[in-house]
Amino acid sequence: MKELALHILDIAQNSITAGANYIEINVVEDESANKFFISVMDNGCGMSEEMVKQVTDPYVTMRTTRKVGMGIPLIKHTAEQAGGQLHISSKMGRGTKLEAVFEHNHIDRPELGDIAGVVTILAGGNPNIRFQYNHQKNEKKFSIDTDEINQTLEGIPINEPEVLKFIKEMIRENLKELY
Repeated sequence: MKELALHILDIAQNSITAGANYIEINVVEDESANKFFISVMDNGCGMSEEMVKQVTDPYVTMRTTRKVGMGIPLIKHTAEQAGGQLHISSKMGRGTKLEAVFEHNHIDRPELGDIAGVVTILAGGNPNIRFQYNHQKNEKKFSIDTDEINQTLEGIPINEPEVLKFIKEMIRENLKELY
């Protein structure tokens, strides 16, 4: 995948498939430590210890519709290619946390890409799931939480086109302030 945002979308889709109703996405850019962190945490069904050990193998998947799963092996490869690593922790019935670390200035680290579009797609396509997106660049931080947005909307559906347009623009504007 050419953008890290697409990896995040794929991982979040795994969380949705696992029955999560809360998904937290974190992006932390620490230029002084030359690190770029991505984490996706959920409260889905989780995985057994055995599955966690095998999930980076493309021929191991929990899906029944196909025999391969490329998302997690691809992000693992991308992280390692950019001087980083992937760590996954999970507890059955409690959820999963995936953390990918990259060297920030590594030539092989893909750009973050359209994270505003990804968060908007996730929120619009899954209005009953709480998404929390946190982004930190050095000392500056930005967060968005769909529960807070839903409270503000006072009954207007979050997946209304004008609401989604507003969410996307709000994320983009706040990210500009980080850079």
